[in-house]
Amino acid sequence: MFNLKTVDIYIDGSSMGNPGDAGVGVIFSQAEVPVKNISRYIGRQTNNVAEYTALITALQEALTMKIRRVNIFSDSQLLCRQITGEYKVKNETIRDLFRQAQTLLCSFEDYSIEQIPREKNKGADKLARQAAKKRSKIDRIAAPGRETAPVGGKSEL
Repeated sequence: MFNLKTVDIYIDGSSMGNPGDAGVGVIFSQAEVPVKNISRYIGRQTNNVAEYTALITALQEALTMKIRRVNIFSDSQLLCRQITGEYKVKNETIRDLFRQAQTLLCSFEDYSIEQIPREKNKGADKLARQAAKKRSKIDRIAAPGRETAPVGGKSEL
């Protein structure tokens, strides 16, 4: 059994178009061993919204799992630099997500966030892309007067 006081969390958001069908991918690991994966469809969003939604999803789940310290890894330079205060948050939609993420981060004893190359974030990227693509396969049903409508909107692996 793992001691889940501290975990590494790899996050990614993916949008098929900008905006387009979007998904998030999250991998919780400890000592480089995956503990939990999340792959979730989040509707039609921009890529930046998907990146922030991946962070918020990860932080919410970490709190549910009673994790005290998180090391977050993302390939999004914008997200990482906004969270660390290096970049200002100018977009109003992103500003709301930024505030939500900051509130969640304050719930942990300690956290770090680091930008990593895409090559080191392939697992989270794959989960995010799968979630965005899944909409056409299992997260949609026909609705009267509309071509399709989302159902459920999430899946956890």
